[in-house]
Amino acid sequence: MAELKKGDKAPAFTGISQDGQEVRLSSFAGRTVILYFYPKDDTPGCTAEACNLRDNYSELTGMGFVVIGVSPDSQKSHMKFISRHNLPFILLSDTEKVILKAYHAWGMKTMYGKSYEGVLRKTYVIDGKGVIMAVIDQVDTKDHTRQILELLNK
Repeated sequence: MAELKKGDKAPAFTGISQDGQEVRLSSFAGRTVILYFYPKDDTPGCTAEACNLRDNYSELTGMGFVVIGVSPDSQKSHMKFISRHNLPFILLSDTEKVILKAYHAWGMKTMYGKSYEGVLRKTYVIDGKGVIMAVIDQVDTKDHTRQILELLNK
């Protein structure tokens, strides 16, 4: 299956949020969605990325963005992560990796010379019509908001 790119139709998805609510991409028709995939709650890189988005959340929502994070962690793990870091956005629990795979955010990784399957840190910006406006494969976890906005302003 080919990688998703700018101009492609974003795959439809339904996920379960940290509070057990069903969330669909189609629910955000007419709004721009920042859909970011991250490996694990409360790890250094994932925390830096989430906190950067949190610290810029007012600016992002003021520009009309909806922020949604996706990882294979459980709802309970997401609730702790949100509580610990005061995260104001939706985190979807994708334990079955359905959304991760649809967005090519699950695949082979290498660490310390060993290959394994895992979450590929990626961000998609999806317009109000469900079309991908931008894809970020090399995420700057400490300054992700700037990275997103700069890419969109090109």
